[in-house]
Amino acid sequence: MSLMGQMMHMPLLISSLLTHAARHNGDTEIVSKRVEGDMHRSNWAEVGVRSRKLAQALARLGCEQGDRIGTLAWNGYRHMEIYYGVSGSGLVCHTINPRLFPQQVAWIVNDAQDKVVFVDLNILPLVEKLAPMMPTVKHVVLMCDRANMPRETALPSLLCYEDLIAAEDGAYEWPTFDENTAASICYTSGTTGNPKGAIYSHRSTVLHAFAAALPDAMCIKATDVILPVVPMFHVNAWGLPYAAAMVGCKLVFPGHHLDGASLFNLFEEEKVTMSAGVPTIWLGLLNHVKSNNLKFSTFKSTVIGGAACPPAMIRTFENDFGVEVVHAWGMTELSPLGTLGRLKTKHASWSTEQKQKLLEKQGKSVFGVDMRIVDADGQVLPWDGKSAGDLEVRGHWVVSGYFNIDKSPLHDGWFPTGDVATIDPDGYMQITDRSKDVIKSGGEWISSIDLENVLMGHPAVHEAAAIACVHPKWDERPLMVVVKKPGAEVTAAELIAFFDGKIPKWQTPDDAVFVDEIPHTATGKIYKLKLREAFKDHKLPTV
Repeated sequence: MSLMGQMMHMPLLISSLLTHAARHNGDTEIVSKRVEGDMHRSNWAEVGVRSRKLAQALARLGCEQGDRIGTLAWNGYRHMEIYYGVSGSGLVCHTINPRLFPQQVAWIVNDAQDKVVFVDLNILPLVEKLAPMMPTVKHVVLMCDRANMPRETALPSLLCYEDLIAAEDGAYEWPTFDENTAASICYTSGTTGNPKGAIYSHRSTVLHAFAAALPDAMCIKATDVILPVVPMFHVNAWGLPYAAAMVGCKLVFPGHHLDGASLFNLFEEEKVTMSAGVPTIWLGLLNHVKSNNLKFSTFKSTVIGGAACPPAMIRTFENDFGVEVVHAWGMTELSPLGTLGRLKTKHASWSTEQKQKLLEKQGKSVFGVDMRIVDADGQVLPWDGKSAGDLEVRGHWVVSGYFNIDKSPLHDGWFPTGDVATIDPDGYMQITDRSKDVIKSGGEWISSIDLENVLMGHPAVHEAAAIACVHPKWDERPLMVVVKKPGAEVTAAELIAFFDGKIPKWQTPDDAVFVDEIPHTATGKIYKLKLREAFKDHKLPTV
């Protein structure tokens, strides 16, 4: 007979993170740059009280356990109060990306059947427009105080966030329930077909927060000052609002002010030590800092993911500004953490260049996520750093299915990511492409990411994307779509020549075209589908 442990059984609930932060780090600051334009200062204790009041207000509005509560909001203290007030009371927090096409926003709200939607001031016009298309929404709450409520609105029963909070006393006990209960739902960015809802449990979210804070993951400490550049509607800001509560550190929220100048000023004023975000945002910040000859005084590390980080960006951060870049990979279906670029003891004797090369990969698995690569027939491939195959994962915070979809996405119990990757003998994974973005030339694969990384090292290039172009002999050949840096002069021939010696000769792109801007998805990734559509009739000079 097996012997059972005699430990207290306390379910892993999101409310426990906030209770801990408020009780043990109550006076640690939460600073927000508000949509209203001013700076707001709060702390973990205050967030604790206001989240409980919000839970009371939602109960008064008739919300019951399992109801979905939507948000269309930027990064700020009110949004975080919603995270905790909603999930903590047994409701399901549904963050929606306001940058999506309006029809997609309505589709997502209807699919999730949101009962209440919280909205930031400058996103209200979108909700007013979509309201007739969202029949399940019973209440819209504007995230502001009475003074900022609009005089006129197309929503006759528009509620005021601060009025809702003020009407409650906060004498509320967080309920205890099964840790496998749904806590939040995030929809994939839906570059193909409709977005799909990933439902996270309380258990998976708390375990993910533990993993995120680990030294070999995001390495978050109570002494940190974290500014999440990654939006709270993008896979719950990669779990930072939960991990920050767990360690009790200071949080700085930038609102919708994500331009280089605004971010730099906020980093300096609030003494930010750590951040996280997608490469496109960092391009803007680095350009601002370089062109104004500025330096960071406290900023020490950033996690970059959401898309492959160009090696040139990693080197600029580390060599020019002393900021450590942790290259990460994950996805909505992974809550999102999967792998992070960190070194092992054996790498201590490696040269700087060897270490840099290794850290350009997406990194090794964090505990809680296992991975493998398989070929087209589903056969498991070796970890030799050369064999490229479809990347599959499984773990404590990996989805097993999607909301409202019966068919399981799993393959032999593993989740197929849609990424093509290699894994080296030490377990370091490198994404070589999305399976639908890989360029197949004469039966051989060319990594679009490798081509983009080379060109991002050219001094005249601001941004580059590699896509496949039809070729009568080779099936597909690479075409580079390039945005030049302001004032830079460069020809297509010069860019093609820049590849010499950096990649195998047969992989060299056949042509380069210049555009004013490259389209991005709502989560900041390069929108390859749109680019392929735009250049589908492009005639390569090699044809």
